[in-house]
Amino acid sequence: MSSENSIQCSFCGTNKHDTDILIAGASAHICNSCIEQAHKIVEQDAKSNQKEPQEFNLLKPAEIKSHLDDFVIGQDFAKKVLSVAVYNHYKRITQLNISENDVEIEKSNIIMVGRTGTGKTLLARSIAKLLNVPFCIADATVLTEAGYVGEDVESILSRLLQAADYDVEKAKIGIVFIDEIDKVARKSDNPSITRDVSGEGVQQAMLKLLEGTIVNVPPQGGRKHPDQKMIALDTKDILFISGGAFDGVEKNIASRLNSSAIGFKAKKDNKIDDSNFLKYISPQDLKSFGLIPELIGRMPVVTYLNPLDKEALRLILTEPKNAITKQYIKLFELDGVKLKFESDAIGLIVDQALEFELGARGLRSICEKIMLDAMYQIPSDDSKKELIISKEFIKNQLTTLENNNLKVA
Repeated sequence: MSSENSIQCSFCGTNKHDTDILIAGASAHICNSCIEQAHKIVEQDAKSNQKEPQEFNLLKPAEIKSHLDDFVIGQDFAKKVLSVAVYNHYKRITQLNISENDVEIEKSNIIMVGRTGTGKTLLARSIAKLLNVPFCIADATVLTEAGYVGEDVESILSRLLQAADYDVEKAKIGIVFIDEIDKVARKSDNPSITRDVSGEGVQQAMLKLLEGTIVNVPPQGGRKHPDQKMIALDTKDILFISGGAFDGVEKNIASRLNSSAIGFKAKKDNKIDDSNFLKYISPQDLKSFGLIPELIGRMPVVTYLNPLDKEALRLILTEPKNAITKQYIKLFELDGVKLKFESDAIGLIVDQALEFELGARGLRSICEKIMLDAMYQIPSDDSKKELIISKEFIKNQLTTLENNNLKVA
Protein backbone atom coordinates (compact mmCIF):
# COMPACT_ATOMS: atom_id res chain seq x y z
CA MET A 1 0.00 0.00 0.00
CA SER A 2 1.37 3.37 -0.97
CA SER A 3 2.06 5.94 1.71
CA GLU A 4 -0.55 8.27 0.08
CA ASN A 5 -3.35 5.71 0.51
CA SER A 6 -2.34 5.16 4.15
CA ILE A 7 -3.11 8.83 4.94
CA GLN A 8 -6.50 9.16 6.63
CA CYS A 9 -8.68 11.76 8.35
CA SER A 10 -7.61 12.23 11.97
CA PHE A 11 -11.27 12.68 13.04
CA CYS A 12 -13.30 10.01 11.20
CA GLY A 13 -10.49 7.72 9.94
CA THR A 14 -11.54 7.82 6.27
CA ASN A 15 -8.73 7.12 3.83
CA LYS A 16 -7.67 9.84 1.45
CA HIS A 17 -8.90 8.06 -1.71
CA ASP A 18 -12.43 7.85 -0.20
CA THR A 19 -12.68 11.61 0.37
CA ASP A 20 -13.21 14.52 -2.02
CA ILE A 21 -10.53 16.57 -0.27
CA LEU A 22 -8.21 15.95 2.67
CA ILE A 23 -6.58 18.99 4.26
CA ALA A 24 -3.23 18.46 5.92
CA GLY A 25 -2.29 20.20 9.14
CA ALA A 26 0.90 20.31 11.20
CA SER A 27 0.40 16.81 12.61
CA ALA A 28 -3.15 15.87 11.55
CA HIS A 29 -5.57 15.72 8.61
CA ILE A 30 -9.24 16.55 8.18
CA CYS A 31 -11.65 15.58 5.39
CA ASN A 32 -14.38 17.66 3.75
CA SER A 33 -17.19 15.70 5.53
CA CYS A 34 -15.75 16.50 8.96
CA ILE A 35 -15.33 20.16 7.97
CA GLU A 36 -19.01 20.38 6.98
CA GLN A 37 -20.08 18.68 10.20
CA ALA A 38 -17.91 21.02 12.29
CA HIS A 39 -19.39 24.02 10.49
CA LYS A 40 -22.93 22.89 11.38
CA ILE A 41 -21.94 22.41 15.03
CA VAL A 42 -20.44 25.91 15.19
CA GLU A 43 -23.59 27.45 13.68
CA GLN A 44 -25.89 25.63 16.11
CA ASP A 45 -23.74 26.64 19.06
CA ALA A 46 -23.76 30.28 17.94
CA LYS A 47 -27.56 30.25 17.68
CA SER A 48 -27.98 28.67 21.10
CA ASN A 49 -25.67 31.23 22.69
CA GLN A 50 -27.28 34.17 20.93
CA LYS A 51 -28.71 36.61 23.50
CA GLU A 52 -32.42 37.08 23.55
CA PRO A 53 -33.64 40.68 23.26
CA GLN A 54 -33.92 42.35 26.66
CA GLU A 55 -37.45 42.40 28.01
CA PHE A 56 -38.42 45.21 30.34
CA ASN A 57 -41.40 45.30 32.64
CA LEU A 58 -43.77 47.95 31.31
CA LEU A 59 -46.06 48.71 34.25
CA LYS A 60 -48.91 51.18 34.46
CA PRO A 61 -48.17 54.58 36.09
CA ALA A 62 -50.11 53.66 39.25
CA GLU A 63 -48.10 50.44 39.57
CA ILE A 64 -44.80 52.30 39.11
CA LYS A 65 -45.76 54.82 41.83
CA SER A 66 -46.82 52.02 44.17
CA HIS A 67 -43.39 50.43 43.72
CA LEU A 68 -41.64 53.73 44.42
CA ASP A 69 -43.65 54.10 47.63
CA ASP A 70 -41.83 51.04 49.01
CA PHE A 71 -38.42 52.67 48.56
CA VAL A 72 -38.89 56.44 48.84
CA ILE A 73 -40.67 58.22 51.68
CA GLY A 74 -43.02 61.03 50.60
CA GLN A 75 -42.49 63.01 47.35
CA ASP A 76 -45.88 61.93 45.95
CA PHE A 77 -45.97 64.59 43.22
CA ALA A 78 -42.49 63.76 41.93
CA LYS A 79 -43.36 60.05 41.91
CA LYS A 80 -46.52 60.72 39.90
CA VAL A 81 -44.67 62.86 37.33
CA LEU A 82 -41.87 60.31 36.98
CA SER A 83 -44.29 57.38 36.69
CA VAL A 84 -46.25 59.01 33.86
CA ALA A 85 -43.11 60.18 32.00
CA VAL A 86 -41.41 56.77 32.23
CA TYR A 87 -44.58 54.92 31.20
CA ASN A 88 -45.08 57.14 28.14
CA HIS A 89 -41.42 56.83 27.18
CA TYR A 90 -41.33 53.03 27.17
CA LYS A 91 -44.79 52.81 25.61
CA ARG A 92 -43.29 54.90 22.79
CA ILE A 93 -40.43 52.40 22.39
CA THR A 94 -42.88 49.50 22.03
CA GLN A 95 -44.69 51.34 19.21
CA LEU A 96 -43.31 49.24 16.36
CA ASN A 97 -43.81 49.45 12.60
CA ILE A 98 -44.62 53.16 12.46
CA SER A 99 -45.99 54.14 9.07
CA GLU A 100 -45.60 57.55 7.46
CA ASN A 101 -49.14 58.58 8.45
CA ASP A 102 -48.77 57.58 12.12
CA VAL A 103 -48.13 60.12 14.83
CA GLU A 104 -44.51 59.90 15.96
CA ILE A 105 -44.19 60.28 19.71
CA GLU A 106 -41.19 62.26 20.94
CA LYS A 107 -39.41 61.26 24.10
CA SER A 108 -39.76 63.34 27.26
CA ASN A 109 -36.56 63.66 29.26
CA ILE A 110 -36.97 64.72 32.87
CA ILE A 111 -35.34 67.29 35.13
CA MET A 112 -35.79 67.09 38.91
CA VAL A 113 -35.18 70.02 41.23
CA GLY A 114 -34.71 69.41 44.93
CA ARG A 115 -32.40 70.01 47.84
CA THR A 116 -29.64 67.55 48.67
CA GLY A 117 -30.74 64.35 50.35
CA THR A 118 -34.38 64.49 49.23
CA GLY A 119 -34.25 61.32 47.09
CA LYS A 120 -33.54 62.37 43.48
CA THR A 121 -30.99 59.63 42.80
CA LEU A 122 -32.97 57.03 44.73
CA LEU A 123 -36.08 57.68 42.63
CA ALA A 124 -34.21 57.21 39.34
CA ARG A 125 -32.40 54.08 40.55
CA SER A 126 -35.64 52.53 41.85
CA ILE A 127 -37.41 53.04 38.51
CA ALA A 128 -34.53 51.47 36.54
CA LYS A 129 -34.50 48.45 38.86
CA LEU A 130 -38.26 48.03 38.50
CA LEU A 131 -38.21 48.16 34.68
CA ASN A 132 -35.16 45.87 34.41
CA VAL A 133 -33.21 48.23 32.15
CA PRO A 134 -29.55 49.34 32.32
CA PHE A 135 -29.03 52.35 34.59
CA CYS A 136 -26.06 54.59 35.26
CA ILE A 137 -25.33 57.75 37.22
CA ALA A 138 -23.17 60.44 35.63
CA ASP A 139 -21.76 63.43 37.46
CA ALA A 140 -22.06 66.64 35.47
CA THR A 141 -19.39 68.40 37.55
CA VAL A 142 -16.53 66.53 35.82
CA LEU A 143 -17.74 67.26 32.28
CA THR A 144 -15.92 69.83 30.16
CA GLU A 145 -15.83 70.85 26.53
CA ALA A 146 -13.96 68.56 24.17
CA GLY A 147 -10.21 69.14 24.31
CA TYR A 148 -10.05 70.40 27.90
CA VAL A 149 -9.04 68.64 31.11
CA GLY A 150 -11.98 66.60 32.36
CA GLU A 151 -14.38 64.19 30.69
CA ASP A 152 -16.17 64.52 27.37
CA VAL A 153 -19.95 64.38 27.34
CA GLU A 154 -19.79 61.01 25.52
CA SER A 155 -18.27 59.45 28.66
CA ILE A 156 -21.80 59.48 30.12
CA LEU A 157 -22.75 56.78 27.61
CA SER A 158 -19.62 54.76 28.40
CA ARG A 159 -21.01 54.15 31.88
CA LEU A 160 -24.34 53.07 30.40
CA LEU A 161 -22.57 50.57 28.14
CA GLN A 162 -20.70 49.16 31.12
CA ALA A 163 -23.98 48.80 33.04
CA ALA A 164 -25.42 46.89 30.04
CA ASP A 165 -22.36 44.57 29.83
CA TYR A 166 -21.54 46.23 26.47
CA ASP A 167 -24.79 44.96 24.96
CA VAL A 168 -25.66 47.82 22.60
CA GLU A 169 -29.29 46.72 22.18
CA LYS A 170 -29.84 46.77 25.95
CA ALA A 171 -28.06 50.11 26.33
CA LYS A 172 -30.32 51.69 23.68
CA ILE A 173 -33.31 51.51 26.07
CA GLY A 174 -31.44 52.38 29.26
CA ILE A 175 -31.85 55.21 31.75
CA VAL A 176 -29.13 57.79 32.42
CA PHE A 177 -29.29 59.93 35.56
CA ILE A 178 -27.21 63.10 35.19
CA ASP A 179 -26.53 64.37 38.70
CA GLU A 180 -25.58 67.93 39.64
CA ILE A 181 -26.95 69.33 36.36
CA ASP A 182 -27.15 72.75 38.02
CA LYS A 183 -23.34 72.87 38.24
CA VAL A 184 -23.07 73.37 34.46
CA ALA A 185 -25.26 76.48 34.54
CA ARG A 186 -24.11 79.48 32.54
CA LYS A 187 -21.97 81.81 34.63
CA SER A 188 -22.86 85.21 33.19
CA ASP A 189 -21.07 87.11 35.94
CA ASN A 190 -17.80 85.18 35.61
CA PRO A 191 -14.98 87.77 36.02
CA SER A 192 -12.42 85.47 34.36
CA ILE A 193 -11.35 86.23 30.79
CA THR A 194 -10.95 82.52 30.07
CA ARG A 195 -13.66 80.35 28.55
CA ASP A 196 -16.34 78.77 30.73
CA VAL A 197 -15.43 75.24 29.59
CA SER A 198 -17.52 73.47 32.25
CA GLY A 199 -20.66 75.58 31.92
CA GLU A 200 -22.54 76.62 28.80
CA GLY A 201 -20.19 74.66 26.53
CA VAL A 202 -21.13 71.42 28.29
CA GLN A 203 -24.83 72.21 27.94
CA GLN A 204 -24.41 72.70 24.20
CA ALA A 205 -22.49 69.43 23.91
CA MET A 206 -25.30 67.60 25.70
CA LEU A 207 -27.98 68.72 23.24
CA LYS A 208 -27.33 66.02 20.65
CA LEU A 209 -27.35 63.30 23.32
CA LEU A 210 -30.66 64.37 24.82
CA GLU A 211 -32.49 64.79 21.52
CA GLY A 212 -31.33 61.55 19.93
CA THR A 213 -28.41 60.86 17.62
CA ILE A 214 -25.84 58.17 16.87
CA VAL A 215 -22.79 58.79 19.06
CA ASN A 216 -19.41 57.12 18.79
CA VAL A 217 -18.63 56.12 22.37
CA PRO A 218 -15.18 55.13 23.67
CA PRO A 219 -15.76 51.72 25.36
CA GLN A 220 -13.55 52.40 28.37
CA GLY A 221 -14.56 56.05 28.78
CA GLY A 222 -12.14 58.93 29.05
CA ARG A 223 -10.71 60.80 26.10
CA LYS A 224 -11.17 59.76 22.47
CA HIS A 225 -8.08 58.60 20.58
CA PRO A 226 -7.69 58.37 16.79
CA ASP A 227 -6.75 54.67 16.88
CA GLN A 228 -9.36 53.72 19.49
CA LYS A 229 -12.22 51.43 18.52
CA MET A 230 -15.55 53.19 19.03
CA ILE A 231 -19.03 51.79 19.67
CA ALA A 232 -21.91 53.45 17.82
CA LEU A 233 -24.86 54.03 20.15
CA ASP A 234 -28.21 55.55 19.17
CA THR A 235 -29.59 57.75 21.97
CA LYS A 236 -33.11 58.33 20.63
CA ASP A 237 -34.62 55.71 23.00
CA ILE A 238 -32.43 56.45 26.04
CA LEU A 239 -34.29 58.23 28.84
CA PHE A 240 -32.27 61.03 30.43
CA ILE A 241 -33.21 62.10 33.95
CA SER A 242 -31.36 65.14 35.29
CA GLY A 243 -31.25 66.24 38.90
CA GLY A 244 -29.83 69.14 40.79
CA ALA A 245 -30.23 71.21 43.95
CA PHE A 246 -30.31 74.53 42.03
CA ASP A 247 -29.30 76.39 45.17
CA GLY A 248 -30.71 79.92 45.01
CA VAL A 249 -33.39 79.26 42.39
CA GLU A 250 -36.00 80.15 45.03
CA LYS A 251 -35.07 83.81 44.56
CA ASN A 252 -35.86 83.57 40.85
CA ILE A 253 -39.18 81.89 41.61
CA ALA A 254 -40.06 84.49 44.26
CA SER A 255 -39.21 87.32 41.88
CA ARG A 256 -41.42 85.82 39.18
CA LEU A 257 -44.29 85.37 41.64
CA ASN A 258 -43.89 88.97 42.82
CA SER A 259 -42.99 87.66 46.25
CA SER A 260 -39.87 87.65 48.37
CA ALA A 261 -37.88 84.67 49.57
CA ILE A 262 -36.08 86.83 52.15
CA GLY A 263 -37.38 89.81 54.09
CA PHE A 264 -40.74 91.57 53.90
CA LYS A 265 -42.80 92.88 51.02
CA ALA A 266 -45.86 95.13 51.06
CA LYS A 267 -47.88 93.15 48.52
CA LYS A 268 -47.87 89.42 48.98
CA ASP A 269 -50.26 86.78 47.68
CA ASN A 270 -51.63 84.83 50.61
CA LYS A 271 -52.03 81.74 48.44
CA ILE A 272 -48.27 81.42 47.87
CA ASP A 273 -46.53 78.92 50.14
CA ASP A 274 -43.32 80.80 50.93
CA SER A 275 -41.95 77.84 52.91
CA ASN A 276 -41.46 75.83 49.72
CA PHE A 277 -41.00 77.93 46.59
CA LEU A 278 -39.81 74.88 44.61
CA LYS A 279 -43.40 73.73 44.08
CA TYR A 280 -43.79 76.70 41.71
CA ILE A 281 -40.71 75.82 39.62
CA SER A 282 -41.05 76.41 35.88
CA PRO A 283 -38.73 76.25 32.83
CA GLN A 284 -38.53 80.06 33.00
CA ASP A 285 -36.86 79.82 36.42
CA LEU A 286 -34.33 77.29 35.15
CA LYS A 287 -33.47 79.67 32.31
CA SER A 288 -32.95 82.51 34.80
CA PHE A 289 -30.71 80.21 36.84
CA GLY A 290 -28.37 79.61 33.89
CA LEU A 291 -29.61 76.69 31.78
CA ILE A 292 -29.78 77.49 28.09
CA PRO A 293 -33.24 77.36 26.43
CA GLU A 294 -32.17 74.60 24.01
CA LEU A 295 -31.31 72.29 26.93
CA ILE A 296 -34.53 73.06 28.80
CA GLY A 297 -36.53 72.36 25.63
CA ARG A 298 -35.01 68.87 25.42
CA MET A 299 -36.02 68.14 29.04
CA PRO A 300 -39.70 69.16 28.91
CA VAL A 301 -40.78 67.36 32.10
CA VAL A 302 -39.89 69.51 35.11
CA THR A 303 -40.70 68.32 38.62
CA TYR A 304 -39.65 69.17 42.16
CA LEU A 305 -38.96 67.36 45.42
CA ASN A 306 -40.22 68.74 48.70
CA PRO A 307 -37.79 69.40 51.55
CA LEU A 308 -37.95 66.59 54.09
CA ASP A 309 -39.90 67.53 57.21
CA LYS A 310 -39.59 66.03 60.68
CA GLU A 311 -42.06 63.22 60.13
CA ALA A 312 -40.46 62.20 56.81
CA LEU A 313 -36.98 62.05 58.37
CA ARG A 314 -38.30 59.93 61.23
CA LEU A 315 -39.82 57.45 58.79
CA ILE A 316 -36.61 57.34 56.73
CA LEU A 317 -34.67 56.56 59.91
CA THR A 318 -36.83 53.61 60.96
CA GLU A 319 -39.25 52.33 58.28
CA PRO A 320 -37.48 51.23 55.04
CA LYS A 321 -35.97 47.77 54.73
CA ASN A 322 -32.46 49.23 54.79
CA ALA A 323 -33.23 51.93 57.35
CA ILE A 324 -30.20 53.41 59.11
CA THR A 325 -31.25 52.18 62.57
CA LYS A 326 -31.74 48.65 61.20
CA GLN A 327 -28.23 48.73 59.76
CA TYR A 328 -26.69 49.57 63.14
CA ILE A 329 -28.81 46.90 64.85
CA LYS A 330 -27.41 44.37 62.37
CA LEU A 331 -23.83 45.57 62.89
CA PHE A 332 -24.01 45.13 66.66
CA GLU A 333 -25.86 41.83 66.28
CA LEU A 334 -22.80 40.45 64.48
CA ASP A 335 -20.83 41.16 67.69
CA GLY A 336 -23.50 39.47 69.82
CA VAL A 337 -24.88 42.75 71.18
CA LYS A 338 -28.56 43.70 71.17
CA LEU A 339 -29.03 47.34 70.13
CA LYS A 340 -32.19 49.31 70.80
CA PHE A 341 -33.15 52.90 69.92
CA GLU A 342 -35.62 54.65 72.21
CA SER A 343 -38.34 56.83 70.69
CA ASP A 344 -36.98 60.03 72.29
CA ALA A 345 -33.54 59.27 70.86
CA ILE A 346 -34.97 58.95 67.36
CA GLY A 347 -36.65 62.34 67.80
CA LEU A 348 -33.38 63.99 68.87
CA ILE A 349 -31.51 62.58 65.86
CA VAL A 350 -34.22 63.97 63.56
CA ASP A 351 -34.00 67.39 65.23
CA GLN A 352 -30.24 67.47 64.70
CA ALA A 353 -30.67 66.50 61.04
CA LEU A 354 -33.13 69.36 60.52
CA GLU A 355 -30.49 71.78 61.83
CA PHE A 356 -27.87 70.42 59.41
CA GLU A 357 -30.27 70.85 56.43
CA LEU A 358 -28.67 67.88 54.65
CA GLY A 359 -31.85 65.87 54.21
CA ALA A 360 -31.61 62.11 54.60
CA ARG A 361 -27.80 62.24 54.33
CA GLY A 362 -27.65 64.23 57.55
CA LEU A 363 -29.20 61.32 59.45
CA ARG A 364 -26.28 59.05 58.66
CA SER A 365 -23.73 61.70 59.60
CA ILE A 366 -25.31 62.20 63.03
CA CYS A 367 -25.63 58.47 63.70
CA GLU A 368 -21.95 57.94 62.91
CA LYS A 369 -21.05 60.60 65.46
CA ILE A 370 -23.15 59.27 68.31
CA MET A 371 -22.22 55.62 67.65
CA LEU A 372 -18.47 56.17 67.30
CA ASP A 373 -17.43 55.37 70.89
CA ALA A 374 -19.78 52.40 71.13
CA MET A 375 -18.49 50.91 67.88
CA TYR A 376 -14.91 51.43 69.11
CA GLN A 377 -15.27 49.92 72.60
CA ILE A 378 -17.92 47.18 72.38
CA PRO A 379 -16.03 44.77 70.04
CA SER A 380 -13.34 44.50 72.75
CA ASP A 381 -15.83 44.18 75.66
CA ASP A 382 -17.15 40.60 75.81
CA SER A 383 -19.31 41.39 78.84
CA LYS A 384 -21.48 43.91 76.97
CA LYS A 385 -24.59 42.16 75.66
CA GLU A 386 -27.05 45.03 75.30
CA LEU A 387 -26.89 48.71 74.37
CA ILE A 388 -29.80 51.14 74.62
CA ILE A 389 -29.54 54.43 72.72
CA SER A 390 -31.41 56.98 74.81
CA LYS A 391 -31.82 60.74 74.55
CA GLU A 392 -29.30 61.25 77.37
CA PHE A 393 -26.79 58.95 75.65
CA ILE A 394 -26.95 61.03 72.46
CA LYS A 395 -26.60 64.34 74.34
CA ASN A 396 -23.53 63.04 76.19
CA GLN A 397 -21.92 61.83 72.96
CA LEU A 398 -22.53 65.12 71.16
CA THR A 399 -21.21 67.12 74.13
CA THR A 400 -18.08 64.95 74.30
CA LEU A 401 -17.41 65.42 70.60
CA GLU A 402 -17.84 69.19 70.85
CA ASN A 403 -15.40 69.37 73.79
CA ASN A 404 -12.84 67.25 71.93
CA ASN A 405 -13.10 69.48 68.87
CA LEU A 406 -12.54 72.57 71.03
CA LYS A 407 -9.44 70.99 72.57
CA VAL A 408 -8.01 70.12 69.16
CA ALA A 409 -8.68 73.63 67.89
